[in-house]
Amino acid sequence: MVPAKLKIGDEIRVIAPSTSHSILSKENIELSTHRLEQLGLKVTFGKHINECNSLMTSSIESRIEDLHDAFKDNNVKAILTSIGGYQANQLLSYIDFDLIRDNPKIFCGYSDITALGNAIYAKAGLVTYSGVHFSSFGMMNGFEYSLEHFKKMLLEDAGSSFEVEKSSEWSNDAWYMDQENRKFYPNEGYLVINEGECEGTIIGGNLCTLNLLQGTEFMPNLKGSVLFLEDDKLTCPKTFDRDLQSLIHQTGFTDVKGIVIGRFEKVSNVTNELIKTIVQTKKELSHIPVVANADFGHTSPMFTFPIGGNVKLQVKKNDVKITLHTI
Repeated sequence: MVPAKLKIGDEIRVIAPSTSHSILSKENIELSTHRLEQLGLKVTFGKHINECNSLMTSSIESRIEDLHDAFKDNNVKAILTSIGGYQANQLLSYIDFDLIRDNPKIFCGYSDITALGNAIYAKAGLVTYSGVHFSSFGMMNGFEYSLEHFKKMLLEDAGSSFEVEKSSEWSNDAWYMDQENRKFYPNEGYLVINEGECEGTIIGGNLCTLNLLQGTEFMPNLKGSVLFLEDDKLTCPKTFDRDLQSLIHQTGFTDVKGIVIGRFEKVSNVTNELIKTIVQTKKELSHIPVVANADFGHTSPMFTFPIGGNVKLQVKKNDVKITLHTI
């Protein structure tokens, strides 16, 4: 199931299934809300999002109630997660997937939200979206690319497919701590590791979070998929290598069609040469297209992509095309 796109006047519900919304600054909340309202959307908030315990989240019961309320409410057309964190997979056994299946709507977030997006697709058959959080809209500078690709994927009249554009520059700083002193780097383009062409169903997001689903009923079927994978500042070359290897060992991986790797954070020290080494040591990947340094993950900006949606991937030495289907 592909949820209906957003149109002017639609309501977006913000929920916090991971870290509490209460950690966001007043300025962030105001700018994020303003930006969404500029798109013609109405912004509402889950009633428990500001609860905060010693783990910087709210109770499972509160988070489940907000999630279910958002899907139940016929006025709500899209659900945006406030921010990522660590505890989203606590919710999986408590989710009413029949409720979600009966009330399909846009669900979007990234990082820790990878657990929910992929589980909802696996259990309810609903296409979800790996993309900006609500809090991402509070970025004052360098947000244009992320906003444009959010609109291309999720807003009405944006078309049925589009080719992902390469950003002109990117950043990897704590922008939410200092909006004025930002550092941007020129985008040197994709890192082509294996050439080839393929088409398939997108599965993925944050690799270490996706791997939390291994061996459970919440893990999507990898057969016929194109994996979109990224990792955060807690990774390093060795942990990315073993996390990727763990995914390779999953049932259905022999039928994976290709891999797109999101740009790594600088602190991870995963260089282009190390990415190549990691991929090239895995014979299971030798026959499929693999490309890295794509504009998604824990650097900015990012494009929004559909988990369970279709992608066409064309990887040549000096030409990479990623075409996403939106309906």
